Amino acid sequence: QVQLVESGGRLVQAGGSLRLSCAASGRPLRNFAMGWFRQALGKGREFVAGISNSGGVTDYGDSVRGRFTISRDNANNMAYLQLNSLEPEDTAVYYCAASFLGAVSKDTLRNDYAYWGQGTQVTVSS
Repeated sequence: QVQLVESGGRLVQAGGSLRLSCAASGRPLRNFAMGWFRQALGKGREFVAGISNSGGVTDYGDSVRGRFTISRDNANNMAYLQLNSLEPEDTAVYYCAASFLGAVSKDTLRNDYAYWGQGTQVTVSS
């Protein structure tokens, strides 16, 4: 069993930056590829970014590519999402998720993620 806890979400002005953190416990994070998703009010859950278990391969959703950066620190069981050039459309609850696959992409099925966090709210004001 893996527990994931997101943090770092807050209210920020458009154009600003945030770093979200995902702390894992229960099993070594190096065994999992990690994904970040978001869900805006009234919308479905959207893939934001993914990173392979070693950190060598990443993928991004089209709406965030070039603005967001995913990273991980396996030694400390952490995953991160750096959000730059934030836009009001980025307002959502952000979730991290862990997959037993070696790598994940925007095409990875939701069911391939075994563990999910509870989410952290990011609000971008215009």
